[in-house]
Amino acid sequence: MKKTDVMLGIYILVPVIFLIIPVPTVLLDVMMLLNLSIALIILFNALFSKEALNMSSFPTLLLITTLFRMALNVSSTRNILLYGYAGEVVNAFGNFVGGGNLVVGIIIFLILILIQLIVINKGSERVAEVTARFTLDAMPGKQMAIDADLNTGAINDDQAKERRQKIQDESTFFGAMDGATKYVKGDATAGIVITVINFIGGLVLGIVLQGMDAMEALQRYCILTIGDGLVSQIPSLVISLSTGILVTKVSKESDLGNVLLRQLFSIPKVLYLVGITLVVLAFTPLPTIICLCYAILFIVAGRAIEATMENVEIENEVDEEEESAEEIRRPENVVSLLQVDPIELEFGYGIIPLADVNQGGDLLDRVVMIRRQIALELGCVVPMIRLRDNIQLNPNQYVIKIKGVPVSEGEILFDHYMAMNPGYVEEEITGIPTFEPSFHLPAIWITESQRERAESLGYTVVDPPSIIATHLTEIIRNHLDELLTRQDVQNLINNIQEANTTLISDLVPKLLSVGDIQKVLQNLLREGISIRDLVTIFESLADNASMTRDTDVLTEYVRQSLKRAISNKYFPANEMTSVVTLDPKIEQDIMNSIKQTEQGAYINLDPEKTQSILNSVQEEMEKMEELGKNPIIVTSPIVRMYFKQLTLDQFKDLIVVSYNEIDTDVELQSIGMVTV
Repeated sequence: MKKTDVMLGIYILVPVIFLIIPVPTVLLDVMMLLNLSIALIILFNALFSKEALNMSSFPTLLLITTLFRMALNVSSTRNILLYGYAGEVVNAFGNFVGGGNLVVGIIIFLILILIQLIVINKGSERVAEVTARFTLDAMPGKQMAIDADLNTGAINDDQAKERRQKIQDESTFFGAMDGATKYVKGDATAGIVITVINFIGGLVLGIVLQGMDAMEALQRYCILTIGDGLVSQIPSLVISLSTGILVTKVSKESDLGNVLLRQLFSIPKVLYLVGITLVVLAFTPLPTIICLCYAILFIVAGRAIEATMENVEIENEVDEEEESAEEIRRPENVVSLLQVDPIELEFGYGIIPLADVNQGGDLLDRVVMIRRQIALELGCVVPMIRLRDNIQLNPNQYVIKIKGVPVSEGEILFDHYMAMNPGYVEEEITGIPTFEPSFHLPAIWITESQRERAESLGYTVVDPPSIIATHLTEIIRNHLDELLTRQDVQNLINNIQEANTTLISDLVPKLLSVGDIQKVLQNLLREGISIRDLVTIFESLADNASMTRDTDVLTEYVRQSLKRAISNKYFPANEMTSVVTLDPKIEQDIMNSIKQTEQGAYINLDPEKTQSILNSVQEEMEKMEELGKNPIIVTSPIVRMYFKQLTLDQFKDLIVVSYNEIDTDVELQSIGMVTV
């Protein structure tokens, strides 16, 4: 066994033995002073630890020290009642601290008990309870933040594990502290009970068994009882104070002394005001000299701090000027101006409260959730989204940029809600007419007082942060293929390489380059197909890349290998899905008009025939929208990609799938045909 294990075992075993056998007064003195020393060690460790988790064993330590202290209390009580003597430490505390006066000793003892129970214990217990609850409530948000940083590559797996473990440790620690504070409260209550027993029992034994008169018994046993109570309660008070310091510790930057000094004595005008106040108080019945001394001290300290701040400010200004001059002299200082953020959200000053955490805004948290949602939905890591205010915009206006170019914008009304009629609500509500920015649906701005009524009528009511988040999500979905870079593809390859070494070695770079794989993945994302199942995608590419290097054709093969996912996305299970088919004659015309070049294939179809096909598509889409159905057109596999190219510019939301992309258990119903 280790020496530390032996020492811990002895420390726990000693109080158990003390509860059973009488303890010599000399040994009792040694143990009482040891108890006081350990309490002081715990206090100063709690005071100077950088964060609460530095003393993660504190709940267990609290239980052990409480047991040790209670055992000493029982032993001293035994000696007091049996022999009328409990050692020099108890006598010293009873006579010195109480001044040998019974009334003074009793009052001091009661004051210590009240301070511990009402002030320190009560506050520590409440803080521990609230901290435990808040720590537990904050765990999901912290976990999501870690996942987001891991997905973006800001941290690696080891760092993520370390942060998750720290979150778990914090939750366990503050949960344990919530219960451990009850030990301190119970210890103080037990101290009162033991003291009362000592007092009453001592008087009875002294008068009845030892033949003392009442005053002699009162003098002797009361002093011993007060001394025993003080010896026990002072370490208990120190431990209780340590508990309070630990559960209220918030700084992780430095020890408490530096934090308090920096926070209390960093504003000169505060010290000036205190000094002036003390000068005024010097002309009252208060001690004049002491007030003036303190006033001079605070005013001088304030002037010294102000002079130090002025010097630091001057030094900072000089450093900034030197850095600016150095930046201007650098030949490469324009390089930073060439960088373009992949995604930017610019907003007017009226929207700043939505993005400012200090003002209760949660837009930053929503952005993290957007990146997480798209990663789960489409299997692609969204680049960091830059949020910045722009005074050139209207106060309530925001603009979404992709690679520095505005692609969409919107405007919100702060302290208002957007109400949208889902189509079946007949009763109208008053408000400011507008359009929902994501899907351009008619909507109405309503006030907070109208919200409950609008929801009861059946309106869909959305708050401003949700409007911006939804708009941003749709824009990212529509442009995700543009945001997927070669480096992103390489990162995706690296993520699955360890578990699929053979597949990756066969595919890259033997059959396809990273750029070719990027084009295939971009084609899938352009039509909203998830790329999470990279193994299946790469297996399909490895199987077919030996026959063709055309990335459009390879995309079709990949889509067919993902038919289960595509069917699940567009065709609900156990339901009949309405679709539109493509006239075989049109399919033949499209195939006959395909021209092959070195850059790939394209459709060379007669403009009049193209317009006729698009008109027919428009008619069929309108029919399906009237029926409340998604516009889905089913074609033969060889025609699908060319027909999608033909209709992409005019019908961005049109879903085009081939028969080979539909699972066998899907039930379809043709309700129309695109024909000319």
